[in-house]
Amino acid sequence: MSTPANDTFLRALRREPTDYTPIWLMRQAGRYLPEYNATRRRAGSFLALCKTPELACEVTLQPLERYPLDAAILFSDILTVPDAMGLGLYFAEGEGPKFERPVRDEAAVRQLAVPDPSVELRYVTDAVRTIRGALGGRVPLIGFSGSPWTLACYMVEGGGSDDFREIKTMLYRRPDLLSRMLEVNAEAVAAYLNAQIEAGAQALMIFDSWGGALADAAYQRFSLEPMRRVIGALRRPHDEPVIVFTKGGGLWLDDIAGIGCDAVGVDWTVNLGRARALVGSRCALQGNLDPMVLMAGAEAVRTEAIRVLDDFGPPQAGAGHVFNLGHGISQFTPPDNVAVLVETVHAYSRQLRRRDASASSL
Repeated sequence: MSTPANDTFLRALRREPTDYTPIWLMRQAGRYLPEYNATRRRAGSFLALCKTPELACEVTLQPLERYPLDAAILFSDILTVPDAMGLGLYFAEGEGPKFERPVRDEAAVRQLAVPDPSVELRYVTDAVRTIRGALGGRVPLIGFSGSPWTLACYMVEGGGSDDFREIKTMLYRRPDLLSRMLEVNAEAVAAYLNAQIEAGAQALMIFDSWGGALADAAYQRFSLEPMRRVIGALRRPHDEPVIVFTKGGGLWLDDIAGIGCDAVGVDWTVNLGRARALVGSRCALQGNLDPMVLMAGAEAVRTEAIRVLDDFGPPQAGAGHVFNLGHGISQFTPPDNVAVLVETVHAYSRQLRRRDASASSL
């Protein structure tokens, strides 16, 4: 695998020294960008955009044309895997993703099968290859998947949920049934991520968007353990790093750091200094600006970005940091504020390193 011209992101994930703190943004290719909205209109629908490799490539690259970001992330959706299982994914206007055939009983669970990424998900691996070619080695490309638990939430609920009533009822009434579903999901996610690596992804991220909805003990059994199985099944010929992000998972950072990942993503409720002390040299950290800061104007963006960098503290070998938001960027974000954020992170993190080097020489 050729090394990207800018490999700062990969070195930070490997906890190697970097000249500055790299930054990318969850959902960086999205509706806050007018050029994304124009491409989506041309595609005709969100699903068509995801399933057309050339258009997925186009929107993946759009934020990199605007901002000096340190990584690209494949444009796709976490629900591609259950869609490939035949559950009938569709998007209802104003309601988000829905499934025509939710998985709520023993018969439905028995019918679940691991999709072949080279067949049912070929459009994703084709997009990865297309994007890698278009990037021309500028920055690394991140592949991703939803976690087995998060996918199960959508599969059982039939869409998004406020209280996760259906899946939590299954969890407490039929934990054996949920465990079987998670086994299939873990195998499917591992196969999907391996296919992305083979197609050219240089790092991976597992989005455990709904892990924070679980009680303690349930989290370890039904979210963390399936993610451990996924990571254990990955084939990483070039030691492609893996980031695990549990939204609402601040209580379990120590547990997450122990499942074999290279970095732990943290949401905005976590103090990075305390997270760094807890995780130590086992993993890098990724995060964790509140996305709503980007609504408040340039001065607030600068102040809060500096606060996040100060919370993490002076970078040192063995303690990597990738700057990101604590969750996905809002569609209402002014694009100019993102430019301020990227510039501030790069400039101030360089300053932090110079200051630390000067202090060390005294």
